[in-house]
Amino acid sequence: MRQTLFTIAFLCISTIFYAQEDTVVKVHIPTEQKYEFTTVIDIEASAVKSQGNTGTCWSFSTSSFLESEIFRSSGKMIDISEMYNVRNAYMDKSWNYVMRQGKIQFSEGGLAHDVMNSVQKNGLQPEIAYSGLLGNAKIHNHAKIVPDLKEVLDAYIKNDKNSKHSNWKVAVDSILTVHLGTPSATFLYEGIEYNAMSFLKMTNIKPNNYITLTSFLHQPFHTEFVLNIPDNFSNGSFYNIPLNELVDGVDIALDKGYTLALDCDVSEKTFSSKYGVAILPNNPNETEKSLTYIVTEKDVTPEFRQEEFENFNTTDDHLMHIVGLVKDQNGTEYYKVKNSWGTNSNRIGNNGYVYMSKAFFKLKTISVMVHKDAVSDLIEL
Repeated sequence: MRQTLFTIAFLCISTIFYAQEDTVVKVHIPTEQKYEFTTVIDIEASAVKSQGNTGTCWSFSTSSFLESEIFRSSGKMIDISEMYNVRNAYMDKSWNYVMRQGKIQFSEGGLAHDVMNSVQKNGLQPEIAYSGLLGNAKIHNHAKIVPDLKEVLDAYIKNDKNSKHSNWKVAVDSILTVHLGTPSATFLYEGIEYNAMSFLKMTNIKPNNYITLTSFLHQPFHTEFVLNIPDNFSNGSFYNIPLNELVDGVDIALDKGYTLALDCDVSEKTFSSKYGVAILPNNPNETEKSLTYIVTEKDVTPEFRQEEFENFNTTDDHLMHIVGLVKDQNGTEYYKVKNSWGTNSNRIGNNGYVYMSKAFFKLKTISVMVHKDAVSDLIEL
């Protein structure tokens, strides 16, 4: 039987005519489709937490990443102390700020490698040993930490004779103790006594096994370089690969059962914790629509990505944790990204996760951290 297919699209409705001999059947199919996600890959991760009133997403995301790494290698889910890494990083930031005589950013921000640097030097502690919360506090609030630290550090740098904090190292430690408490030298975990270094050994985390991948055109590919972004106070190295390889690397890692720590820009209106999606619509008039309905997205080229980075439309706003892959009803894939803004809010949807389209990822990602074994075919070290 001969069949002819005609398609006429107008407004938001597609009309399909099926001509079969002397009978015409008209079927109306709406072109507006609400997202319907199904899981492709879902790797074990700890519960979503809230970073509270802090700029410490870098520690929450990387600690979550380490928790998944420990689970991958041991089958044990350990709740890592984010604030142990934060406290140690503040000491490193203070040293860096003093040695550069205040001519560098000093803030709550950081990057994934700052956690790894702290782990390498100071070990790890579990949350039950050190939470960084004092008294009856249940939410982290670091609003006063940086101002208090800067007051001491700036006075030292200016050689202020009237300053009562001539020993800035002691003063910094005292300020951190006031706001975050002091970690115990030893602690019990599951009935065994550890210190931070022996606990690290127990987890089998080796910081040198991790690499930070990025993709920019101002440096040669397959080489390491220091990315000049404000939060890279510790001059961490990034391994540069072509953009298509960066996406392939994430996909390969996830397929092998590895998660990734993600540094990206979330300032776009189409990054929505409320709706739990991050989309890059091709039509700017579809910004609001894209939070609920499938839209056509931008084709992101390496050149466009570079341009957006150099004009500061893409900055290192926020770090999160890629733990899986989902797809919509059309087969389009999105990364499942664990956020650190909690779950108990009218502004937080999708149980604290964000489904990030690959278009958004390609344009707005600064870098990802992953175990070297997951991407061994992409790196030439």
